[in-house]
Amino acid sequence: MDKNELVQKRYDFVILFDVKDGNPNGDPDAGNLPRVDAETGHGLITDVCIKRKIRNYIALQKEDKPPYSIFIKEKAILNNLIQQAYLSLNINLDEPPTDPSDGKTRIKKGKGQGKEIDQARQFMCKNFYDIRAFGAVLAIGPNAGQVRGPVQLTFARSIDPIVTLEHSITRMAVATEAEAEKQGGENRTMGRKFTVPYGLYRAHGFISAPLAEQTGFSKEDLKLLWEALENMFEHDRSAARGLMGTRKLFIFEHSSKMGDVSVQQLFDAITVKRRDESKPARDFSDYIVSVARDKIPASVVLIEI
Repeated sequence: MDKNELVQKRYDFVILFDVKDGNPNGDPDAGNLPRVDAETGHGLITDVCIKRKIRNYIALQKEDKPPYSIFIKEKAILNNLIQQAYLSLNINLDEPPTDPSDGKTRIKKGKGQGKEIDQARQFMCKNFYDIRAFGAVLAIGPNAGQVRGPVQLTFARSIDPIVTLEHSITRMAVATEAEAEKQGGENRTMGRKFTVPYGLYRAHGFISAPLAEQTGFSKEDLKLLWEALENMFEHDRSAARGLMGTRKLFIFEHSSKMGDVSVQQLFDAITVKRRDESKPARDFSDYIVSVARDKIPASVVLIEI
């Protein structure tokens, strides 16, 4: 790929998204209750959850085809995908290495070594969007090394403490005849559902130009990332998650590869406050989002979506 097609500037971003009457990210260790900071009561959503939504959107948008295939996806067998990379490169991991400088015998049958690993890693970066963006540990099974991705995200944290509501729900059917007999012919079972009445969440992201050069993360990939962040909830609907959507995306474009100013200074320029502290928020309009432009250097371009 032409170097000019790669991301050559540092980017940082702030994303605001909300949930209404839903569970944005249940905690399996807490009975699927919405994740929460135990000390402050603020809601939490993991970076893994956000990346999952980005991956799912891109898989739908690009039909999960190279060079936009998704490596980490439901029911994927990762070692098989790495093995396929070696097969596509015509490298037989049961035979001696193709490069004599790596030795006449294979150290371990079925595993890449030396320059083979570099070739396989480059192949994986070229064909899988999420590896180019987020990186991946490929040093498993056939072994394609490790990729450090240029795009990283923080946990999302709610602006205000959240309240978790618990609802009783009824299923007017049973799964088996034995269950029906146990219910005495009622064919009805009870369950529980957890929701957050409303929560506005804020997450932060970072894009490193030097790491983008290493993985081949391009300007076209970057454009697709912004699109995914804006629309990642549109095809991720479910009764459990309620109404979720991206409300604001603030992108800071630096003028250089290494960046012009600390990320904390830029993030501090974006503030979110509730309009009326005397009543709970139930909509995005209950908040005021402000930008202190005097804190943003002239060399940094602020893009609002």
